[in-house]
Amino acid sequence: MSFHPDLCRNESEVESKLIVSYLLPALGYTPDSWHQEVAFISLRLGFLAFNTPAIPFVLDANSPMRVVIEAKSPKQNLDRNRRKLKRYLTKLQVKYGVLTNGKEMRIYERLGDEIELVFQCRGGEIEARIEEINALIGKDSRNPKQTLDSRSTDSNFPHLGAESIPEGVSKDIPFSIPFPEELFPETPIQPKPVVEQNFNNQRKATLKVIAVYHNKGGVGKTTVAVNLAAALRKRGKKVLLIDIDAQSNSTFATGLLKFIFEEDDNLRDNNVYHLLESGEFCFISDVARKSEGFNNPEIEVIPSHITLIEGQYKLNQIGASKTRLVTKLSRVEKEYDFVIIDTPPSRDLYAEVALIAADHLIIPSDLKPFANQGLPSVTQFISQVDEFREMIGKKPLNILGVLPSKISPNPKFLQYSFPKQKRVIPGRYGIPLMDSIIYERVLLSQCTNHTSALGEEIPEPKSILEYSPESLSSGEFQALALEVLTKTGIDL
Repeated sequence: MSFHPDLCRNESEVESKLIVSYLLPALGYTPDSWHQEVAFISLRLGFLAFNTPAIPFVLDANSPMRVVIEAKSPKQNLDRNRRKLKRYLTKLQVKYGVLTNGKEMRIYERLGDEIELVFQCRGGEIEARIEEINALIGKDSRNPKQTLDSRSTDSNFPHLGAESIPEGVSKDIPFSIPFPEELFPETPIQPKPVVEQNFNNQRKATLKVIAVYHNKGGVGKTTVAVNLAAALRKRGKKVLLIDIDAQSNSTFATGLLKFIFEEDDNLRDNNVYHLLESGEFCFISDVARKSEGFNNPEIEVIPSHITLIEGQYKLNQIGASKTRLVTKLSRVEKEYDFVIIDTPPSRDLYAEVALIAADHLIIPSDLKPFANQGLPSVTQFISQVDEFREMIGKKPLNILGVLPSKISPNPKFLQYSFPKQKRVIPGRYGIPLMDSIIYERVLLSQCTNHTSALGEEIPEPKSILEYSPESLSSGEFQALALEVLTKTGIDL
């Protein structure tokens, strides 16, 4: 059992090769004492390790939480993630937190409402200094067991003596003090953990690639793409979302645009453009990132960037760029159930790449005159793409249909105008109409523009299924996911 930082080329490999294969076993944590991709209230923890076995997994006031571990890509600066780790440790009152990108490892200790760096080393030194690390955060280290109230100065978590413990609550175990309901809601009798599902890489490949496209802007493409991806993920499907639009709306909507200043831009040098630029480098695993706080479970995202605009000229000179996405997706066909591609509202190279790579097409439309007048151009573009698909041995693109989106919920409109609008699509344009309908609601805007105040307001967009799971909009996207599953032949 050993580790070397050169083994880690991306965040997934930091997780699998450093944390899961080396660090946790070396620190004495058995598989039943740690969990990955833990979601709790508004927190999304990479790894959470416990002092004692934690199966069945219950995250409540009685959980002997030991350490939070956050893995990042080797290209990410750990300084930018310190504030997030502080939030995790102070919110859950956990004693230690680890930040690592494979090239560097840091251990922070919570001191009241602040955190302090207590250990730091380079990735190549981790194995040599594992005893020091073990002394701090090892499962059997001599540090006293962490309790949620230890050393806390937060008024929400007062230090309570034995005489303050309510009648009927055990005095023999840690965490036996009352906590605010909003932080630790009542645990169900048979709690089910919210943990990333493990998928067997040997399963039969059933990958379905769906492009969300219309050459008319403002019809809800991004809203459809990101929330459909979230709804499919909620149903246990492994989902990759690809943003191939220079406006980067899906990248923002899934929480990946966190930087305020240009010098902090961590997407410029690792985005969808780099997938298309080279056939030998930058594969899906190198570019894909997990969405941040967007959905539970999270989805994986290939981000976009404004520099796609200037890169298009170079790609147009390279004929192979049109099929590179097809080739690179074929390498991960056993790793995902669905790939959703958010496309630009144009007929440029990026739109062509998306339609060449896709198996199926959803055309979101508000069914208004300008959107409808663009449909002949859409069908013409599809015909041209199908000619190219035939040349490379792919079947014609399967049009799942026009998806009514951004539809007014006004009762009179729905009674008189909407039925006529729907009849026009198959009647005049010969395109099938999907059964699902996405109505225009304020909640869909609110979930995308949601922010979190941590000293300053930072974007924290949510999927509608996460932001308001019981809302009508959430139900509409769940219905859309069911329709997509049925029409693509995937088991529900």
